[in-house]
Amino acid sequence: MNLQYKGINVFYTDNGKGNAVVLLHGFLENVSMWDPFIPTLSKKNRVICIDLLGHGKTECLGYIHTMELMAEVVQAVLKYLKIRRSTFIGHSMGGYVALAYAEKNPDALKGLCLMNSTASADTPEKKKNRDRAIIAVKQNHKMFIRMAISNLFRPKNRTIFSEEIKLLKKEALKTSLQGIIASLEGMKIRNDREALLHFTPFKKMLIISKKDPVLDYNTLISQTKNTNVKVVEFPDGHMSHIENKSEFLYTIVHFIENM
Repeated sequence: MNLQYKGINVFYTDNGKGNAVVLLHGFLENVSMWDPFIPTLSKKNRVICIDLLGHGKTECLGYIHTMELMAEVVQAVLKYLKIRRSTFIGHSMGGYVALAYAEKNPDALKGLCLMNSTASADTPEKKKNRDRAIIAVKQNHKMFIRMAISNLFRPKNRTIFSEEIKLLKKEALKTSLQGIIASLEGMKIRNDREALLHFTPFKKMLIISKKDPVLDYNTLISQTKNTNVKVVEFPDGHMSHIENKSEFLYTIVHFIENM
């Protein structure tokens, strides 16, 4: 379904009835990443998936897609659907957007699951890597996408999940050049939101992968010290919904049920 927001099309899906669960995809992904999980989740919940700015079927809105701007789009969809409170599950960049939404609307959340994501801002080194990525995208965005997707998996899993990786690349190639750059610029300047792990009223969970090539395991663990954040650890890479599919589904079903 499409919603008009500030002159652009925003695409979302809406399945099932019950408590609202909002699923937010990561960088170079779109709502299709959630397809394997919707049949189970929508049995008892109303499941909303949103294509974030410049991804999937949602158009771009300017040259930088900040996490706050993406959160505004999410808020517009939920307002249109008359959803007041919901549980968020955000993968990677989707987690950053969920945090930006939570910062502005803490009482609108029942729960927040950060899946292979982080509440901290980019380090100076990470910011430099974003700038390098932007240059690479401008030179050859198709090559950038192909390399970026493979590098999200634990090395041994790149062969095991070769078919899934092919499909991911096919979906990622639908992302516009402007959408890729706008997201990289937005992630680079995002705020540190670790305080939200300490001082918010809703239930929180962090899904961490021990061999995540994108996020440092020890840094993520340190974020949760002296918080009531539930930590779930998987053994593989950045793509828990593929590399640890059944465990991931089990984990989020229980998180949603125990609100």
